[in-house]
Amino acid sequence: MRVAGILLAAGEGSRLGQPKALVQLAGETFAERGVALLRDGGTDPVLLVTGAVPVTIPTAVAVHNPDWATGMGSSLATGLRALEDSDVGAAVIALADQPLVGARAVRRLIDAYRDGAAVVVAGYAGQPRNPVLIGREHWPAVIELATGDTGAREFLRARPELVTLVECGDTGSCDDVDTPEDLARIRTVASVRSEKP
Repeated sequence: MRVAGILLAAGEGSRLGQPKALVQLAGETFAERGVALLRDGGTDPVLLVTGAVPVTIPTAVAVHNPDWATGMGSSLATGLRALEDSDVGAAVIALADQPLVGARAVRRLIDAYRDGAAVVVAGYAGQPRNPVLIGREHWPAVIELATGDTGAREFLRARPELVTLVECGDTGSCDDVDTPEDLARIRTVASVRSEKP
């Protein structure tokens, strides 16, 4: 079964002062980095859920969420619904505002899925974060619980017995960019990494 990628990139970035999808880091927008993360991690197709601003990336299918202002939950539901008529067996959900997540994290989630796990969460120092893989059989329940800014969190909390946690702390960073201070810090981290041989 194929595994799709869904990048949630619909927000206006009110605390940041600009839509996160368009923020530049090391010559790429957050949206471009997120799509590349999912593509390089082995997902196909990759869906880019947009909202506050139109974003087009050749290697992704853009899906507009008209309810983007209600929060991440509606964007997750939009992405999953867009895959309902496909032959995809699972979807990896990533967030545009976590630009330092590594493609190896996505590959580890897919490997766990291929080994029989239906819900897989990337862990960092043992703490569940993003990205998250959700098997098709659980999409209706995820959509039902995806409201406001919770995304898949409510589903994961309601069904902890389903979750396989896969450590990904060595593959990158799951730090969010919510404020200008966050962005400055992330840019510093990214520049240090790019200077390493």
